[in-house]
Amino acid sequence: MSAQKILIVTNGFYPEISPRSFRATELAKELVRQGHQVTVLTHPREDVSEFCAKHGIEYKNMGAITWKPFTIKGSGLVRLFWRLVTRFSSLLFEYPNIQIISLLKKTLCQFSGYDLMISVAVPYPIHWGVAAVRTSKKPIAKKWIADCGDPYMGQENDTFKPPFYFGWLEKRFCRKADYITVPTSASINGYYPEFRSKIRVIPQGFKFEDVQRSNEPLNQEKIIFGYGGMFIPGRRDPSEFLNYLNSLDQSIKFEFHVYTTTPHMVEPFIENSKGRIILKPIVKRDALLFEMSKMHFVVNFENVGSTQTPSKLIDFAIIEKPILSIKFGGLKTEVVDQFLNQDYQNAFKIEQADQYRIERVAQQFLNIE
Repeated sequence: MSAQKILIVTNGFYPEISPRSFRATELAKELVRQGHQVTVLTHPREDVSEFCAKHGIEYKNMGAITWKPFTIKGSGLVRLFWRLVTRFSSLLFEYPNIQIISLLKKTLCQFSGYDLMISVAVPYPIHWGVAAVRTSKKPIAKKWIADCGDPYMGQENDTFKPPFYFGWLEKRFCRKADYITVPTSASINGYYPEFRSKIRVIPQGFKFEDVQRSNEPLNQEKIIFGYGGMFIPGRRDPSEFLNYLNSLDQSIKFEFHVYTTTPHMVEPFIENSKGRIILKPIVKRDALLFEMSKMHFVVNFENVGSTQTPSKLIDFAIIEKPILSIKFGGLKTEVVDQFLNQDYQNAFKIEQADQYRIERVAQQFLNIE
C-alpha cells in the first residue's frame, strides 16, 4: 500500500493514562512504522511535542480546554452539593468537554488534503466537532472514520442515561462519518439502527513486544493479585468482592493490590482488611503491567450489559495471567476460593489474542471498506 496522509483527531493522547489515549497513541506510532505520514491534532500537554518528534508524528495543537471542571470541596451537605453540580453539569451539558466543539471549529477548518481522518472518542464532542466542520465543500480528508470506545446514547454502565437532545448530535456525526468503528461486535447494539451498516469492528491494539514482564518467581508465602481501573457504583462495583475478602479467615494469606482513579470505593474496606487490601498510586500502563506480571492472577470487574468491554482484558492477555472475572450482584465465592488456592479452571478466557496486535489493527483501519 502506498503511503497515505493521515490525520488523527483526539482528546486523549500520550502521556494521558486512558484506553482512548492508548488507542490514538498506539495507532499513530504504528501507522508511522508502516510508512505513512501521520498528523495528530490534540490538546497541548507535557512532553507531547518531544514524544511525537521521537516517533515521527507531526503534532498539531487543538488548543486547551479552558473551561475548568467544578471542584468538589467542603464536607457533609456542601460536599454533596458540589458532587451533584459536577455530576449533572457533565450529564446535562457535557461540561467541560463540550468546549472541544468550538476548539475544533477554530483549528480543524485549517486542515485539508488528507487521505484519511480518524477521530477518536470518548469524549464524544470530538466527533461532534469534526461533524460541525466537515462538509462536502470542506471534507478535510477523502475518508472519515469515527472511532468509538463505549457507546454514548446507547451506553449501559452510567447511572443515568444521556439526555435525549444529545441524540441529535450523535445522529449528525453518524450521518456524516464514512465509517464508524467499535472495539467489539457487541458494541454495535449501542448505536442507532439506521447507522449500523457503517459500523466496522476494530479491536484495541497494542505492540505486544513493548510490554516488559517480570522474571521473578511468584511469591510463595501469600497469593498476590490485582486490579487496575475505575469503579462504577452498582455496575463495575467492588463492594461485594471486597466484603467477601474481608470475611475470610486471617490464616488465608493474600494481598489485593488496587490501582484506581476511584479510591473512595475501596477506602471503606481497607481497615478491616488488616493489610490485605492495598490501595496503590496510579502508574503508567507499562509500569502497571510489569507489576501485574509479578502477581498470581488479575481481577476484572464486569460491565453491565454487552455493549461495553473493558480494554484492560487485552492487557491481561498480553501478560498471560489468569483472570478472575467478577460480576456485581452475582459473586461466585467458590470461584474466588479456587483462585486463592491457585486453581484457575474457571478463569476468564480471551480468544485469539493475536487480533489485538497493533500491526493488524492499523491494517484494518487502512483497509476499511
